[in-house]
Amino acid sequence: MTKMDFVTTADGSKTLYNAEIGECYHSKHGAVQESKHVFIKTGLDHFVQQTGASKVAILEVGFGTGLNFLQTAEHIGDKSYQVDYVGIEGFPLPLVTIAETGYNENVAAPVWSAYLDNYEAALLQQVQIHERLQLSIAHTLLMDFQSEKRFDVVYFDAFAAIHQPEMWSDVALAHVAQFVKPGGVFVTYAITGNLKRSMKSLGFSIEKAPGAPGKREMLRATKL
Repeated sequence: MTKMDFVTTADGSKTLYNAEIGECYHSKHGAVQESKHVFIKTGLDHFVQQTGASKVAILEVGFGTGLNFLQTAEHIGDKSYQVDYVGIEGFPLPLVTIAETGYNENVAAPVWSAYLDNYEAALLQQVQIHERLQLSIAHTLLMDFQSEKRFDVVYFDAFAAIHQPEMWSDVALAHVAQFVKPGGVFVTYAITGNLKRSMKSLGFSIEKAPGAPGKREMLRATKL
């Protein structure tokens, strides 16, 4: 496995630096801040506010440390809707590395314990984190991912295109788009002309949303 080093980000939370890719898993301007802003506020919250959904199916491309999952689990603690969460991760981190992230400081103790207790099982099957939250992690490369499920919200959290261009190709985005329900929302921390054109060609409406710290703008796309 590639050597990983922990980096403390601007908001005090940690991220991992992947030397082989040449990039951190999360923003050095604030890992937790980015997760909350890009995926929770601009993605999940927006979808629920627009639809009033009582059940939300989330697909995350680039599960990594599980930070976005943990922030989702924490966020829905006082909400009434249910979440079915599926992550795609070609190179799952070992449990010992997950445990060293320090993300227990950012979520309630029961959420953290349930995540650690079920992480390895979630790589094999769907697990129940609590009564309103299910998790499964597909141990596969993006282009090999298949599912009969269709999703309401996509968290697209791949490494940046400069380091992992294949994840942002028209082919990869089209593969993801097929799993999105009409009215579903695709959010990512990045926004480029190529990304906007690709998503528009796949039948999505495009919005520029304010970015997380360190980025002026981000992309939200809604499937028509």
